[in-house]
Amino acid sequence: MTILYIHGFNSSPASTKAQQTETWIDEISANKKFICPALSGDTQLAIGQLEEIIEHCDDAIGLIGSSLGGFYATWLAQKYKLKSVLINPAVEPHKTMSQYLGLNSNYHSGETYILTQSHINFLESINVADIHNPKNIWVLLQTADEILDYRQAEIKYSQCMLTIEQGGNHNFQGYEQHLPAIIKFLQP
Repeated sequence: MTILYIHGFNSSPASTKAQQTETWIDEISANKKFICPALSGDTQLAIGQLEEIIEHCDDAIGLIGSSLGGFYATWLAQKYKLKSVLINPAVEPHKTMSQYLGLNSNYHSGETYILTQSHINFLESINVADIHNPKNIWVLLQTADEILDYRQAEIKYSQCMLTIEQGGNHNFQGYEQHLPAIIKFLQP
């Protein structure tokens, strides 16, 4: 099985959760593969990168998506009928990301790019309004997320498996403690 970790906006494979997931899979679950691509800031190119990985993967694949990566994972899970685990997912980034229009830089690499209205329009075009297979999605939320309002995800994913923890933050404190259950959930 391959675990595809999808990082969030302006993040990278060097994010804490991506590193924790890779380490856990390497040390505990040797029969699994881990992929976490450095996604383009161009939303359409990022989806293209992820589709290419999924379409060329030889074995079963499970998705873990954080923040904007959770939004991407929702669309990919629907399109490819995959299981996914979403960590503090962005619900409607096409409505909230206009504050980032213009020059942005990746938190880890420092790479810069321009976020345009067409990138945001693309996000709107892939928004999943109705989740067809809610049993294939597990959403982990923390109520003190300082970036996103967890209640929006609680409503959108109400038919899915939900874990809502009091406190925490957008990075999802204690994420690594959930990894055994996350990997088990993603099994085909």
